[in-house]
Parts: sequence; C-alpha cells; structure tokens
Amino acid sequence: MTVRATAVPFDRLDPHAVYAVARLRQQVFVVEQECPYPDLDGRDVEDGTRHVLLLDDTSGSALLGYARVLDDGDVWRIGRVLLDVPARGQGLADVVMRTALSVCRGRDVVLDAQSPLARWYATFGFVVDGPEFVEDGIPHVPMRLSV
Repeated sequence: MTVRATAVPFDRLDPHAVYAVARLRQQVFVVEQECPYPDLDGRDVEDGTRHVLLLDDTSGSALLGYARVLDDGDVWRIGRVLLDVPARGQGLADVVMRTALSVCRGRDVVLDAQSPLARWYATFGFVVDGPEFVEDGIPHVPMRLSV
C-alpha cells in the first residue's frame, strides 16, 4: 500500500473528496460509534480550516483516514480524527496526526480526546488539560500541546 497525506482548505477538495470525507465521518462517528450528532457544523468551509486526507494511491486515492484542523484564533483545534476500518492497526493514524500538526504553527494545539486514546495523543506531546467529560455517551478529556 502506498499512502499519501495532504492538508487542504475546503475549496481545494473536489466533490468526490467531499463525499468521501462525509461518508467516512458518518460511518465512524455516527454509525460505528452510535452517536447521532450534527456533523455538518459549518466549520468545514471556514477559511482557516484544513482537511487532512490520508489517501491510498494504490487503489485510486481511496480515503483511508481523516482529521480536521480548525483555526480557533488563539489556538489550533484538531478533531474528527479517524481511520477507515481496513486501515487500522498499521500505524497510519500517526501519519494523519503528524500531517495535522504540520499545519498548526505558532500556537498551542487543543483537542478533545476520547479517553481511551489519551495515551496515544500523549505520544505527540499532548497533556490532559482539564477534567474528563462525556460527549455523545463517550468519555473524553481535553488535551493541549503547548508551543
């Protein structure tokens, strides 16, 4: 498998990529994790948002993974981090995170980690930055990477 990661603004995504992103986010967060929530929150199209796409070039650029980087003014916010089921267990989530972090320059980076994944985010330098909370029935912890 030959993978390629890229981070682009919404207006550089072609319609097929937008569809693939929406489908994969729905599959993982709404269906697999059983969390019906308003995924289309208006933030995808903001000027400062970057969409991290992990693509499998050996299968016609199929979307394997994704993350969203938001410009929250004084911090960057990473969210919607996911891998398609066949891509899991191969270290590819690290590629997604490294690509997301590569566009987060000059400011702290924050995210809300599903609690079981906090140790994985810590491998990138994130530290827990507040009490655990439950969102959509799933325990999360706020985390921060300080510059």
